Amino acid sequence: MRKLVAAAFVSLDGVMQAPGGPREDPTGGFTQGGWTVNYWDEPMGQFMGGIFTDPFELLLGRKTYEIFAAHWPFVGKNDPIGKVFNAVTKYVATTSAEPLTWANSVALRGDAAAEIARLKQLDGPVLLTQGSSGLLQTLLAHDLIDELRLLTFPLVLGPGKRLFGQGAKPEALKLTANTVSTTGVIMSVYERAGAIKTGTFELAQPSEAEIARRERMKREG
Repeated sequence: MRKLVAAAFVSLDGVMQAPGGPREDPTGGFTQGGWTVNYWDEPMGQFMGGIFTDPFELLLGRKTYEIFAAHWPFVGKNDPIGKVFNAVTKYVATTSAEPLTWANSVALRGDAAAEIARLKQLDGPVLLTQGSSGLLQTLLAHDLIDELRLLTFPLVLGPGKRLFGQGAKPEALKLTANTVSTTGVIMSVYERAGAIKTGTFELAQPSEAEIARRERMKREG
């Protein structure tokens, strides 16, 4: 079974919209596009290089695909990431009938979750997402993500498209790698770790004040 890895740039408040430039995705009036640009350093380059070291195929939502297809084929043959992205297979979850013009692109039409689940059952390299906040909600809702590789930037963006949005479900994660850039970006790798295990710090015998508080919570909702 193939692993599905979701890699994303996120702010401290979980926004992942338009990390690369102000015209990348102004949907919803988002005005902070390009918020990652001034944080890049060598450790971040090494972390990103590690994501692309092993064989992979890209899995993208349509909007991120269009952003990439308008950029990476035009960066020049000496750009290392462009060289890799242009060569690998790109699977695109889309409801549009528009043709995919970027070389080695394959449309996944219809039920995206079912199509991606089918892909995971086939032999092949890792399926790697980049951006694709809408697609990520489908992947989260259907438990299709095996690993998260996150770069968390030291800023708060407010309104915007979020990594953990409507598709997120309660789940424990295991931190398997963690480092910090010279600019304060936290680079982390998480694997799924099953159900959340809860506990309590409550007193064995609740006080009258605690009992009254609980009753008030019930009334107030």
